[in-house]
Amino acid sequence: MHGNSLVTSRGVRALTTPTVALLGALLTASIPAPVMRAQATSAAPVFRSGVDVVPVAAVVRDRRGQVVRDLVVEDFEVFDNGERRRIVSFARGDDGPISLALLVDVSGSMKVDVHRASARRVVDQLLASLRTNDEVALLTFDKGLSVEQDFTSDWARIREALDEVEPFGSTSLYDAIAETAGQLERERTGRRAIVVVTDGLDNASRMQPADVSGIASRSDVPVYVLAVVSALDVPGTNAGTVGSQATGQLKNLAWWTGGDAFVVSSPAQMSVASRAVLSELRHQYVLAIESAGDAGWRPLDIKTRRRELQVRARSGYFAMPRRLG
Repeated sequence: MHGNSLVTSRGVRALTTPTVALLGALLTASIPAPVMRAQATSAAPVFRSGVDVVPVAAVVRDRRGQVVRDLVVEDFEVFDNGERRRIVSFARGDDGPISLALLVDVSGSMKVDVHRASARRVVDQLLASLRTNDEVALLTFDKGLSVEQDFTSDWARIREALDEVEPFGSTSLYDAIAETAGQLERERTGRRAIVVVTDGLDNASRMQPADVSGIASRSDVPVYVLAVVSALDVPGTNAGTVGSQATGQLKNLAWWTGGDAFVVSSPAQMSVASRAVLSELRHQYVLAIESAGDAGWRPLDIKTRRRELQVRARSGYFAMPRRLG
């Protein structure tokens, strides 16, 4: 790849891709809160101006699920490891450019025509909703991760690169998300996110969802999962947006990073989900607090004084020891 490109990585192993029926179980089975195992040497990106501050992007929705855009700094409360912290800087979404890493499942199950067509339709919906100053990179995964197209604002390159990929092999979803988050942290700053397009369920990654969420959270990189299924695979159910009551592994992973998870089976649902993702990214609040003095993982809880509002933000950050002098 050219310029400041993402790095292609191979060799992540996984077992065979489960059925879409198991995907439903993934999105509804409860698991415990994240346990962050990554080392404190991999710190969250910070701004240095005498003291270290930690930026936190937050999305706020009302009871109807609508994005709330008119809050001020006094409306927010930030708790760092249970301790209320002063917000040292605050900004509302400025509608600026987005750096989007599209992570597309190309495992063997994607050979099914309806799944492959649905994944392509989701990508087309996302690209159609982007602006000329946004940028997108295309990465694919089966048992390993591959960069098909580095960041570009030429959507035709993304579509052409996706058309050239032939689905094959098993799936390693969690490892692919973790590796993409690490690469995105190194290569891009500002408004950035990972959008995962998949039809399968990971059952063999080396990493667990809590590990992956820790990597993405410390970098303030939200992860959005768009699970594409056939309407025939979910008889008698609504395959629309996954509700906030869903506490499965994919949903939890996404929420711990400040993102979200969706199940889509129709063009209309794909369009709604794509617009929801981009709307959130364009209308984030960015708060910053002073980094804690004690090194290690620090859980974060962001709230508003209006308790009926729902806030999503990363689940924590890594603090480094305070600098002397």
